[in-house]
Amino acid sequence: MSERRRRVVVLVGACVVLGVTAVLSLAVGNLGIPVRDVWQAVFRPDDSAHSLIVRTQRVPRTVLGIVAGAALGAAGVLMQSLTRNPLADPRVMGVSSGASLGVVVAITVVGVDTLPGYVWFGIGGALASGFLVYVLAARTGRSPVTLALVGAALNASFGAVVIAILTVDAQTFDQYRFWVIGSLVGRPAGVTGQVLPFIVVGLVLAVVSARGLDALALGDDVAVGLGGRVAATRFTAAAGAVLLTGAAVSATGPIGFVGLAVPHFARALVGSDHRWLLAVSVPLGAAFLLASDVIGRVVILPDEVRAGVITAVVGAPILLVLVRRPKLVLA
Repeated sequence: MSERRRRVVVLVGACVVLGVTAVLSLAVGNLGIPVRDVWQAVFRPDDSAHSLIVRTQRVPRTVLGIVAGAALGAAGVLMQSLTRNPLADPRVMGVSSGASLGVVVAITVVGVDTLPGYVWFGIGGALASGFLVYVLAARTGRSPVTLALVGAALNASFGAVVIAILTVDAQTFDQYRFWVIGSLVGRPAGVTGQVLPFIVVGLVLAVVSARGLDALALGDDVAVGLGGRVAATRFTAAAGAVLLTGAAVSATGPIGFVGLAVPHFARALVGSDHRWLLAVSVPLGAAFLLASDVIGRVVILPDEVRAGVITAVVGAPILLVLVRRPKLVLA
C-alpha cells in the first residue's frame, strides 16, 4: 500500500471513530436511548421524550464537543510545531490563562453572569494574551524557545492575578468555578455559534501555514534556503493556534491533554507532514473529547464527571509514557 493511500485510510478511520463517538454521545447518559430513537430524533423529530432529550440537550452538547475537540487537536499540532517542543500544548502561549482572566474580569468588573456573555470576554482575553506573547517575543526573532518562555511567564502572571481576584471575591469564585472545570455540560446551543467563526478562521490559518511548518521543522536557515517565508509562516500558525485555543477554551473552559496527546497519536499514524497531521488531528481531537464526555456521564451514575477531569485522568498516563519514551514523542 502506498504512503498516500495508507494516510487516506487512516483519515477515513479517524472520521469513522468520530462518527461512532458522536452516536454514543447522543445515545448514552443517565437515560440510555436506543440508536434507532436517536436516528429518528435527528432526522424525523417528534414530541416524544427521547426526541426532546436528543434535540434539546445532547445534540448541542455533541456539536460543541466536536467543534472544541477539533480546535484543540489542531491547536496542539500548531503549538508543538511552533515551539519545536513535543510536550507543548495549546496553553503554551498563555492563551488559556488569558481567557480565564477575561472571564474573571467579565464577572467582577462588568457583572456578566451568563455563559454566552463570558465567551466574548474569554475570546478577547485569549487574543490579547496571544498578541502580547508574540509582540514580546518579537525582539528576539520569535524563536521557538522565546515564544515558549514568554508564554509560560504570562501564563503564570495571569494565573496569579486570577487567583488573587478569586481569593478576595467569593461571589466571583462561585460563578467562575462553573466555567473553569472544563465541560460540555450546561452550555447553551448558541455558544457553539458564537465560537464557530473563530474556529473556522483558525483552521483556515492552520491549513495555510502547513507547508511552511514542514520547512520550519528543518530549521529556520533551511526553511529560508527552500524559499520559505519564516516570519509569515510563524505568525500565521501562531494566529491560528490562538484563535483555535481561545475560542474552544472560552466555550468549554480549560480542557487539558487533548492538544497534547492527539497530535502524537496522529503523528504516529501519518508521519510529520503537517497537512496530513492536521487533517487527522481534527477528527481525533473531536473523538477524544466526545469519548471523555461519554465516559464522564456513566462512570459514577447518576452523577457526572466533567470531561476536563476525564481527559486529565486519561491524559496523565499518556504524558508519562511520552516522557519515558522519547522516540514515541518525536515519531
